Amino acid sequence: MRSRILAVLLMVVFAGTLLTACGSDDSSTIKIGVADASESYWKVFTEKASAQGIDVKLVNFTDYNQPNPALAEGELDLNEFQHLLYLATYNVKNNQDLVPIGATAVYPLPLYSKRYQAVADIPQGAQVVIPNDPTNQARGLLVLEQAGLITLTTPGSPFSTLADIDQSRSKVKVVAVDAGQTAANLDSVAAAIVNNNYATSAGLTAKEVIASDDPNAPAARPYINAFVARAADKDNQTYAKLVQIYHDPEVIAAVKESLGDAGVIKDNPASELQQTLTELEASVKADGS
Repeated sequence: MRSRILAVLLMVVFAGTLLTACGSDDSSTIKIGVADASESYWKVFTEKASAQGIDVKLVNFTDYNQPNPALAEGELDLNEFQHLLYLATYNVKNNQDLVPIGATAVYPLPLYSKRYQAVADIPQGAQVVIPNDPTNQARGLLVLEQAGLITLTTPGSPFSTLADIDQSRSKVKVVAVDAGQTAANLDSVAAAIVNNNYATSAGLTAKEVIASDDPNAPAARPYINAFVARAADKDNQTYAKLVQIYHDPEVIAAVKESLGDAGVIKDNPASELQQTLTELEASVKADGS
């Protein structure tokens, strides 16, 4: 009887060990929140990661407001969808300390139009759509100002808002909508500022771009996109390896094939990105809006 009981106990322990081992597969999977998981370059990236023993699961979001809270709450291990100014604004407004651990690229913020071939063709009083999240809204206003479509009452900055538009001296009327809806509005407005990933998913091309900012300019530094982690994981070597994999020549070639050549690939050190983030957070706090 004693030997039978011992055998049963050993079976229970063995089964528990199997369950633990099975569960460890899920815990070893690195979940990365993105806004364009359907793009083919992510398949190249995940295959490269897998070849180096890193299992990656992409979690797609259609709303820019979701990936940072999901990361902060531990639902994700990393995200890759945002630039540094967006991250700085999120951290300050939500008392968080998410950190960039590796750069990906700076993408221009283009003004698209399906109706007009040039900015000069847009008529007085026409409607133009821009993203409504604070950082992309401000950047969109700067693009419109540089294009001569609006005049701002104060010098344009990364913190400009719709309230800063001098309506009497502006050529167009600006409407802010969710970033994911900017492309959808192109059929009913003169032009729209559309972020790169949404433009790609909507099938927009360079032929429809009538204005843009310069991703090579020093003023583009706040708009470097990055892999982002929780502060406790900023030195995680596996995550650092994923940043390196993103910069593999085959992955970069796939990125350019998917997203076009307009973006400027960046490989700034994590320490430099984190210093820039600190400076931007100070600016966000000082702005206080």
